[in-house]
Amino acid sequence: MIALIWANSPWAPAYLTLLDSRIILGWGEHILAKPLLLWINDGLMAVFFFVVGLEIKRELSVGELATSRKAALPVAGALGGMAAPAILYAAANLGRPEIHGWGVPMATDIAFALGVLTLLGPRIPPALKVFLAALAIVDDIGAVVVIALFYSSSIALPVLMTGLALLGLSALFGRAGVRSPVVYGVVGLLVWLAFLKSGVHATVAGVLLAMTVPAETHMNARSFRQRVGEAMSEFGDEESADDIGLDSVRQSAVASLERACEEVQSPLQRMEQILHPWVSHGIMPLFALANAGVPLGGASGVVPSSVPIGIAVGLLIGKPLGITLASLAAVRLKLAELPAGVTIRHLIGAGVLGGIGFTMAIFVAGLAYSDGHTLASAKAAILATSTAAGALGYVALRGSSRPVIGDEKENTG
Repeated sequence: MIALIWANSPWAPAYLTLLDSRIILGWGEHILAKPLLLWINDGLMAVFFFVVGLEIKRELSVGELATSRKAALPVAGALGGMAAPAILYAAANLGRPEIHGWGVPMATDIAFALGVLTLLGPRIPPALKVFLAALAIVDDIGAVVVIALFYSSSIALPVLMTGLALLGLSALFGRAGVRSPVVYGVVGLLVWLAFLKSGVHATVAGVLLAMTVPAETHMNARSFRQRVGEAMSEFGDEESADDIGLDSVRQSAVASLERACEEVQSPLQRMEQILHPWVSHGIMPLFALANAGVPLGGASGVVPSSVPIGIAVGLLIGKPLGITLASLAAVRLKLAELPAGVTIRHLIGAGVLGGIGFTMAIFVAGLAYSDGHTLASAKAAILATSTAAGALGYVALRGSSRPVIGDEKENTG
């Protein structure tokens, strides 16, 4: 909202000047000079995609995508929810150069979609939240593949091979049991730089790097409980005269507890916990501020209407249609089954929420459209359609079931 108001106010030139400000990092001949907008979209968004990659690996390791039976329903829904919007957009822009934007309505913004579900509270079965989260993860995988294959520039193979070799080095660190986030951060920075210079979009490096971070722990639950018990026994339960400065014995017990807590968590979990608040409360709002500032007066009448129509039809019709039909097909073919408490109406409502493209859709639009007017028109369509999808999904799901209260909670629990 701030971006939209700013970009359509008398202070709009200051908004554009800020985004065009060049920031230079490096030394001597080895420098990177980019406008602030590209530092956000190519740099900070690589961290966003790194966290997405961590979530993907976690789901593949121990989450809803860990087994074929659990993964079948969200995978089917995601594939249908990616194919249908792309086909509808392409049909609306057939024969036009703007058809290159077919990837824009494919992706779902997981944060906003789950946010709407949260507003519905106990009206929604918990299994539906799990389904939508897993679907969005598969959706993100599809978006990364599309970006890598169709929205990257000409490839500088030697530089790309250097980036891949660095990814191999990071994987070796993981196999060797290296747990320090600093090590993966340094290697990740080099991988990002190599991908940036190679022509493959730099955000892809974030997801690939996340795949090399170990998901295994150094300590199982039984050993953790034993270590905690020993540390607490060493700490003692008597009152201390000075709670500010612990004696050496208690300090040793606290240090042992800290080490046990680190070892029972995998590096993947620790990095996700560290980075998630920064991404949610820093990077995503900055991305929105830098990319949602559409001058509404110039977003219409300057490009073919097929662009906003294709995006709107793809997100509002293609998403729910593809997600629902593909999910039901998987159930009918006995490849999957509906989770407990989830009905067809719930699937339709979740499919409508899948039409909230926002972050990912705007990101892909920035790669797909080189013309400023077309990009502005696409962003306006994404913002309007995502808002509509959120409202329609909320209404559809609110009327699909009643809150579970009292004894019903105990029975369903």
